[in-house]
Amino acid sequence: MDFATAVKTVLVQKYANFSGRAMRSEYWWYTLFAVVVSVVLYLIDTMLGTQLLQPIFGLATLLPGIGVCVRRLHDLDKSGWWVLIAFIPLIGALVLLYWFCQPGTPGDNQFGPPTV
Repeated sequence: MDFATAVKTVLVQKYANFSGRAMRSEYWWYTLFAVVVSVVLYLIDTMLGTQLLQPIFGLATLLPGIGVCVRRLHDLDKSGWWVLIAFIPLIGALVLLYWFCQPGTPGDNQFGPPTV
């Protein structure tokens, strides 16, 4: 999956979808998009002396971000509830980072067929 397809899939086709699977490329391309846009909006907010654009973007992308995380965990054949491990300081983020770097389970799993 390429950059544009991943962003379109997460933000348009599966905005608040927490079922199914998301392969590594979908997750990481979307994460790159979100980080780059957030940094650019932060710089614009800083130049304008406001704190408006970045928080609005953060709220607009909260549900799709959680959704793609849950679908990525489903691709690893793990429950989406594991996303809550992020609330454990440092350890939780490191565990999720490790899992998100792993390849998905080949073939069908309990969450459906792999996405193409």
